[in-house]
Amino acid sequence: MADSKVVLDREGIRRILTRIAHEIVENAGEPEQIALVGIHTRGAVLAARLHELLVELHDLDVPLGDLDIAFYRDDLTLRSGSPIVHSTHLDFDIDGLTIVIVDDVMFTGRTVRAAIEALFDYGRPARVQLAVLADRGHRELPVRPDYVGKNLPTARGERVNVHVTELDGEDSVTITATTAEVDLGRPDGERSLQSAGPDAPRRYPV
Repeated sequence: MADSKVVLDREGIRRILTRIAHEIVENAGEPEQIALVGIHTRGAVLAARLHELLVELHDLDVPLGDLDIAFYRDDLTLRSGSPIVHSTHLDFDIDGLTIVIVDDVMFTGRTVRAAIEALFDYGRPARVQLAVLADRGHRELPVRPDYVGKNLPTARGERVNVHVTELDGEDSVTITATTAEVDLGRPDGERSLQSAGPDAPRRYPV
């Protein structure tokens, strides 16, 4: 197994999310017009944590939702088998709101494109922003996050592994060299190389 380099531990992730929570309050406009929407799976977990921090630090209880993008992927027709599908929960009217989409790793921009397309099927927000835990570069679409936890320069022979306690039993972000594995793909080009189920740790090759 390739050696992993730890780039974020539990405390580092906590500090980043705390900073992003403050930045959202400062830059997302009127607090009563803000909503958080996480992309399944780990983006939804991170959105829930940001929601808790907004309540804890700013006494701001914004609407919280999560978004499944399985059928909005731009590689859907290229893949065999059925996509892994989660439920979307948007139990509030998004019209006129500032929606902050939350994801774990920003790569080519294709996951975010799919998320925006899925979001607009539910209404017309006034503004859409993007918060990511890590940005690894290698963009293929003109998409730029508004809130970035950590920039991670990576090479094509590396991948980013994101673990969250709620799904994986620990909080960490690591970088490892890739080996020949099956590519289970995300539309963002954030290809999840995993042998376990849909909630296994995300490992994103560059």
